[in-house]
Amino acid sequence: QVQLVESGGGLVQPGGSLRLSCAASGIIFRVWPMAWYRQAPGKQRELVAGITGLGSTNYGESVKGRFTISKDNAKNTLYLQMNSLKPEDTAVYYCNTRLSVTLEYWGQGTQVTVSS
Repeated sequence: QVQLVESGGGLVQPGGSLRLSCAASGIIFRVWPMAWYRQAPGKQRELVAGITGLGSTNYGESVKGRFTISKDNAKNTLYLQMNSLKPEDTAVYYCNTRLSVTLEYWGQGTQVTVSS
């Protein structure tokens, strides 16, 4: 059974930082590609950042230079370090893994609110 459990969300002031974590189980973590998505109220879910099994990364344009995706294969944990947060980063952040069209899993999401 595949499980993705996010943590680390919360309320932060503009310009602040947060680190999200995603604990994975039921997959070969070091092989499966992982990603963070987010969805703000009234908007479509969008890709924030992705990382392959080999560690190659890609980022959405709006977060480049501010967010960093990483993973710890020994701990089966995915991270998203978010710096210089802006109000427009407010959203529910989801952990995702997708090996194929029929093998895709999502976490339950964690709320990030950027507000003064």
